Parts: sequence; C-alpha cells; structure tokens
Amino acid sequence: MEKVLISACLLGENTKYNGKNNYLKGIEKLFPICDLIIICPEVMSGMKTPRNPSEIQNDKVINSQNKDVTHFFHSGAALVSYIAKENNVKYALLKENSPSCGVHKIYDGSFTSKLIDGQGMTTRALIKMGIQVFSEKEIDFLIQKLTNQ
Repeated sequence: MEKVLISACLLGENTKYNGKNNYLKGIEKLFPICDLIIICPEVMSGMKTPRNPSEIQNDKVINSQNKDVTHFFHSGAALVSYIAKENNVKYALLKENSPSCGVHKIYDGSFTSKLIDGQGMTTRALIKMGIQVFSEKEIDFLIQKLTNQ
C-alpha cells in the first residue's frame, strides 16, 4: 500500500498555531487505500502549540512578533524530507496557506490575511525530492492517483 504524508491538522490534531485544527471532512476516504504518515513540520521542529502565527517574507519566516523563526521551518522541512525518503513516499496531502505546508498559496508576509501564489518551506523541499504534493482541496485528485495505480 502506498505511503502518503499528511498534515496532522487535517486529521483533527490540534497542531495549528492557534491550538486548533483543520479537520478535513471526508479524510476517512484515504484510510483504506493508503498508509498515512502523520506530520506537522512546525511541531516536529520544536515549536509549541499554540504559538505566534508566522508568514514567509523574502525567504525568511517571521512571526507576528517580528521574530525570525526560519530555522524552525527549515528544521521541520528537513525532518519531513528524511521521513519521506526513508519511507519511499511519492505523495503528500498538506494544508494550503501554511508557511510550512502551503501547496499553491501562502500568506504574503504582511499579517493582513492576504494570500499570494507560493509554497511553504516543507512543500518546497518535498517537491525538490520529486514528491507530488496535494492541498486539502485536491484530495479527490490524490484518491484518483492512489486508486489508479
């Protein structure tokens, strides 16, 4: 069975910066067709929950208190990349808009809720490894990939 990385918050784990989650309705469709490897790059890197929100600004990650937290995001991306390599992962389902997991969109760094085209730090690392990354809005495309193999 194919192994798939998945953002912990999509499974209902309270790993978001505000201590909440992004539970994805319909996520249970994945259970019988793949082995999920649950990840949260931010928590894995040592960041606490809850924590100050962070956004990418010019390839650095800055939190809402204007503190550079880039090292946490690079560390999280490296840990997830290692897990992906060790498990021969080909696919990931990650949380859109996140500075770690954003697939197509991230916040613009102004802390004004403005989205721009871009990818989170972990998503960038996974794509460089050749892993196909889907956002939670693309779960049906992932299911299609997994069932047509």
